[in-house]
Amino acid sequence: MLLAADNIHAMNPVVSNALRELDPAPIRDIVRACEIGGAQLIDLNPGFLSKRNEDRMAFLVETVQSVTSAGLILDSPNPRVLERGLAVCAETPILNALSLEQRKLDEILPLAADHQTGLVLLLMDERSFTPPSMEEKTAIASELRERCLDAGIHDDKLIFDPVLPNLSWDDAYYRISEGLKTVRLLAGGALFQYPVQTMVGLSNLRSGQTSRYSVEIEKTCLMLFAGAGLKIALANSLRPDLTTVLESIRQMTSSDTD
Repeated sequence: MLLAADNIHAMNPVVSNALRELDPAPIRDIVRACEIGGAQLIDLNPGFLSKRNEDRMAFLVETVQSVTSAGLILDSPNPRVLERGLAVCAETPILNALSLEQRKLDEILPLAADHQTGLVLLLMDERSFTPPSMEEKTAIASELRERCLDAGIHDDKLIFDPVLPNLSWDDAYYRISEGLKTVRLLAGGALFQYPVQTMVGLSNLRSGQTSRYSVEIEKTCLMLFAGAGLKIALANSLRPDLTTVLESIRQMTSSDTD
């Protein structure tokens, strides 16, 4: 299982200020710390960017590449922002993300196909709504996969994300359970007759609620999803209490094939 650091995002005031000032030093410091924390992938999320600031993704890519060879995940719903990042990537990145929202199908899917990038598939419908049940999630997974195959993107480029809920939602624990079942089906090959890659964003669980909910829920979910065959955990790689659990999982499953 791979750890993707989600620490480079515009909601982080250090990152936000660095983006505003085009100051690479704080970004480099965070990336170095993420690697020490065990991250093999770095998610780059510059947040909403006005048209005049769309070059900030390119700034992030160039800054991060200057200090690491870790794989990059370009995280934006704006295809122009993704394209600016793609233009300066030294290695082919992963794009985050596609859903059944028509605008993303029209604009992000062709971009991923043209560049043959990895592509995160959020199991969300055309309204950007994430359904609660495994049955609904797998139906969306099948439709998204077909759209990608038709566009010329092969299965080995696809990464399915069932979208974990915020714990403040009334049905949060049910959704976690159904997401777990979904990952098990996808990673085990039961849905498409062979295993596919999966990812979950653990930080979604406590976003905006870190004082209300303990990090223990993220640690528990990490262990459960690892057991279900999860390929990528998108998480805060600067939390030793979380990364220590991940390292233990890696050591205990070191003989498994990723």
